[in-house]
Amino acid sequence: MSDGKVARLVRYTGRVQGVGFRATTAGMAKQYAVTGWVRNLPDGRVEMLVEGEDAEIERFVRHIREYWSRYIRDEQVESQPVTGQFHSFGVRR
Repeated sequence: MSDGKVARLVRYTGRVQGVGFRATTAGMAKQYAVTGWVRNLPDGRVEMLVEGEDAEIERFVRHIREYWSRYIRDEQVESQPVTGQFHSFGVRR
C-alpha cells in the first residue's frame, strides 16, 4: 500500500539546534514531493522522518546535507515502514 513510496528516519549530529535547522528544512521540503516532520531531540541532535519516492528523498536529503554542511557532523539514515499518515512536511515540537 506504499504506492512505491519509502520512508527514512534521519538523525543529524553537530551544531544543528539553535541555528534555524528545523524551520529551514521544513521550508526546503516544499521544493520536493515529500511528507513527514523534523524535530529537536533532547540530546542535541535533530531527527527527521521523511516519506516519498526514494529518488526524491535522496535529492531532499542531499540538499539538506549540502546546505548545512558546516553544521552537520554526522548523518544517520534508517529505512522505516511507510505510514502514509502525513499530508505535508512540518516541524514537530
